[in-house]
Amino acid sequence: MKRSVRPFFSALLLLAVAVALSCRFAVRGGFGSISTYYSDGDVENENHFLNGTTIDFPLFNSTLLKLAAIEVGEHQLKQEIDQLLKGSLVRQSQYRVHFATWFRIRNIDLRARLSRGIPVNLRNPEFNGFWARFRRTLNDWARKRGFENDIMLELIDLLKVPIDRHTGLEGRPSSKYSSCAVVGNSGILLNSEHGRLIDSHEAVIRLNNAAIGPYQRNVGSKTSISFVNSNILHLCSRRTGCFCHPYGANVPIVMYICQPMHFLDYTVCNSSHKSPLLITDPRFDVLCSRLVKYYSLKRFADWAVNKSLEQWTASHDGYLFHYSSGMQAVMLALGICDRVSLFGFGKSMEAKHHYHTRQKAELSLHDYEAEYDLYRDLVERPQVIPFISSKFEFPPVEIHH
Repeated sequence: MKRSVRPFFSALLLLAVAVALSCRFAVRGGFGSISTYYSDGDVENENHFLNGTTIDFPLFNSTLLKLAAIEVGEHQLKQEIDQLLKGSLVRQSQYRVHFATWFRIRNIDLRARLSRGIPVNLRNPEFNGFWARFRRTLNDWARKRGFENDIMLELIDLLKVPIDRHTGLEGRPSSKYSSCAVVGNSGILLNSEHGRLIDSHEAVIRLNNAAIGPYQRNVGSKTSISFVNSNILHLCSRRTGCFCHPYGANVPIVMYICQPMHFLDYTVCNSSHKSPLLITDPRFDVLCSRLVKYYSLKRFADWAVNKSLEQWTASHDGYLFHYSSGMQAVMLALGICDRVSLFGFGKSMEAKHHYHTRQKAELSLHDYEAEYDLYRDLVERPQVIPFISSKFEFPPVEIHH
């Protein structure tokens, strides 16, 4: 899904100019620093009383808050959703692979039809059942997409209640897990011997179907929730029965959507899964996006001298910049667990990027250093984390190296 990065440059530059004119932009180095926002949204002096504690440093830079709130490519996203709902994207070659599972299930040779010039219309009665579910799910997701700072308060109802229903706890008051281990995929896990400690938590969250068999001494063997991005499900959809259960068919899957087209894979595969296949709420996705962008821009502002915002954009694949699966899994754990432990989050020069693959280099569309800054704030000073309602109480977080 390649798009031009020019809209991103333009939006950032226009916003920077607007902020400079309206908010008394004071230049520092090559970026900027202006009035300070505090957790309740007020702009005041640097000393601020928050939850009984005097904070003697600025919590939020309002320039960064505004920049982090920019939804780059929102117009293109809406166009794409509209085209999907109309079924027109099926004729474009770059999207045909996403429909392969549908056509295979219906025993229809898509390649033969296209080669003979036979149009494929998703609203044909032949595809009515799938089409109705696909359209309804995509419509609901698009309608709910937006920013709400109290979405963290809803994660138990949105995700844990359906999981409890699956595990036979329906009817009981739904409470948080007493403790959760979020197991990242960093190569630093090798030789850590954290396996028993990880398995001692009430719930263990694993990422993107990372292997555990040969690595149990270091990564444990228990899995309560499999957290994946929709690219993983897209790969699974090519398998018989959409098999996507390396941790067992009864392990619930929580997934965030990378591309609207992947709702097709969800529509097909959801009916074949015994355990819940849950999509993260788009409001939760937007919150995570803003958080990571804020920390990335903040890091850039702290370290960059005489550099432009376009240089930040270029270093993170422009409009493709996105939070990692691990980051959103951590945020999920904050909402459904009384205590959170992080394993396999970090890096070293000697370690592979992923403990279970040969990949050495990081993906430039993520800013892992910015995410590590967020994790440190979760441990040491959660009150400085922006965009989250003051009604939300952060649980204790511990990072295991």
